[in-house]
Amino acid sequence: MAEEEAVKPVEADGAKKAPATFRAILGEKVGMTQVFHPKDRGLYDVTVVKAGPCRVLRVKTADSKDGYNAVQLAYGVRKEKNVPAPLRGQFKKAGVAPARFVKEIRLGSVDGLEAGQVVTLETGFKPGDYVDIQGVSKGKGFAGVMKRHNFRGLPGSHGASDKERSPGSLASRRSLGRVLPGQRMAGRMGHETTTMQKLEIVQIDPQNGLIYVNGSVPGPKGGFVTIHETVKAKKFRAEARKPTVRKDKMGNIIKAAAPKAGAKK
Repeated sequence: MAEEEAVKPVEADGAKKAPATFRAILGEKVGMTQVFHPKDRGLYDVTVVKAGPCRVLRVKTADSKDGYNAVQLAYGVRKEKNVPAPLRGQFKKAGVAPARFVKEIRLGSVDGLEAGQVVTLETGFKPGDYVDIQGVSKGKGFAGVMKRHNFRGLPGSHGASDKERSPGSLASRRSLGRVLPGQRMAGRMGHETTTMQKLEIVQIDPQNGLIYVNGSVPGPKGGFVTIHETVKAKKFRAEARKPTVRKDKMGNIIKAAAPKAGAKK
C-alpha cells in the first residue's frame, strides 16, 4: 500500500486526455452516505466511488484482427512482480504502469482513442447524468432456499422438528421422475457480476476523484466497479424532481434541515 501511495497520479505526467465523447471509467467502491441534492435540496442516499484516473491500455478496432471495437482501461497501481507475464508485456507496450484492475469496454466507435491516454471524471461526466455501474456482488457462500430464493418455509408445528427451512418437494411423480433444470434449490449465493442501471450522479469531487451516485452499487467496500453511460433512452436528468414530502403523526410537513456551513459531506 505504501508503494501505491508513493506513485504520482497518472494525470500529473502531462499525458493526453481521452476525448469527451468517451464516457466510461473504472473505480473502487468507498461506501455509502447521505448528501443534499444541489437542485431540489432533498436528502439522497448515495454511494461514494473513487473513480479514475485511468489509462487507456489498448484500443481494438473492427478493421484489425480483433474484429470489434473496444477499449481496455487500467486503474490503480500494482507491483510489477505480481503481474502475469503476458499482461506485463501489454503494459510495457502501451507505456503504462502495471495496474490493479483492467477492464475491456465495447464501443460503437473508437475515434480519437489512443493507448496511453488518461480518462478522468471531468472527461465525460457531470451531475445529473445517468450511468450504469457494474461490479461483483458480495459472496454469501452456500445458502439455503430461504436465504437464497426468499422461500417462506414449511410449517413448524405438528412434529415437523427439522423441516421448517427445507425446500419441500423438488421433482415430479412417476410420469417424469426427475428434477427439471432451473429448479430453485440451495447453492452458492452471490459473487456474481451485477449491473445497476440508470443511477443518477448527484455530485462530483474532481479534486479527490470521488463521484456520488444515487442508490446502491454492487460489491463490498474496496470492490472494483465499472461506470459507463446508461444504455437506457434517458441519459440525463431533465429537471429537478420534487422532494419527498414527509409528515409527522399530526399531519404536519417535516422539512429537511439544511446542512451546516463547513459540515463534512
